[in-house]
Amino acid sequence: MKSVKFKTLYLKKRFPLKISRGIFSGSENLFVLISDGKNVGLGEMCPGATEGAESAKVGQKHLEDFLREGDGLSGSILDTYLKAVDFGIAPCAIAALDMALWDLRAKEANMTLFRLFGLSLPKVSTSITIGIMSPVEVQERVRHLKEKGMLENLKIKLGSPEGIDHDKEMFSAISETLQNSSTKLRVDANGGWSVEDAHKMLIWLQERNVEYVEQPLAWGEEENLRFLFKGRPLPLFVDESCRNSKDIPELSEYVDGINLKLMKCGGLTEAIRMVGVSRAHNLKTMVGCMGESSVSISAGAAIGSLFDYIDLDSHLNIDPNPTSGALLVNGIVTPQDVPGHGGSLKDA
Repeated sequence: MKSVKFKTLYLKKRFPLKISRGIFSGSENLFVLISDGKNVGLGEMCPGATEGAESAKVGQKHLEDFLREGDGLSGSILDTYLKAVDFGIAPCAIAALDMALWDLRAKEANMTLFRLFGLSLPKVSTSITIGIMSPVEVQERVRHLKEKGMLENLKIKLGSPEGIDHDKEMFSAISETLQNSSTKLRVDANGGWSVEDAHKMLIWLQERNVEYVEQPLAWGEEENLRFLFKGRPLPLFVDESCRNSKDIPELSEYVDGINLKLMKCGGLTEAIRMVGVSRAHNLKTMVGCMGESSVSISAGAAIGSLFDYIDLDSHLNIDPNPTSGALLVNGIVTPQDVPGHGGSLKDA
């Protein structure tokens, strides 16, 4: 018989992250611990209104109701995932439950989670995210990342509420600071552009050697992607617009790739299915993150070898970090060689 415990921790960002929808300085995350009496599986939920639970308290109640009223953790991990979806639990809360169950299963098998899945270690280096800020601020941030040796891939948040002129000023300040660096540049507008502005920015960014643009239009405006897709100067990825595998077939007509997040799709079980569906539709794949600690990042890294692009850097911006897990090795978020996903709470 498995037992379940919950723990809530506030994760403070070293540098607040500003995107088109607001500024995020930290989050109160829920950790789920599932024990079989010998091993403990650990999962994490980062709350979010669009992920179905605005707080750790709401996510915990969803899970407690499910465990009390449903038949809980009986059956396979897939059975539990499907029952939780049917029960109406927030995807970010399901992600924590699913993650903990997979961590427990790997520990019971005395295997790393990536080997349990039959995967190799990831070989793709992660992007490091830079939020919306002034040209002066962004130059200071780039210099800080250079000192840390973290300039291989930059994901630049654009879609400023101040308009595309501000986007251009910020991007130009980054380019000026990088000079002739080999840094690969990616852009995420977080739905902050109109179709007209997106057209202009795609052309402008292509001329500046950007690799791709993510979520140019707001969630809910997916039909307008067709106006950007034909003749697009850069590959288009979606994030907020793609929540699970059911969204992929229709989106595949108007995008080049998807960014999936464990908090958004409901955990590892659905993430692996999303990769399969994406490949069937000839789409590129990326695994991203929200305000997650080393616990969830370690779970994402366990399936990292499945992806064309990786954006698992939120744990690097937590100070102090009450968790440990996957290591940054030559820019690659690498699972530790221990049973499970390798993420842990430092005081547990």
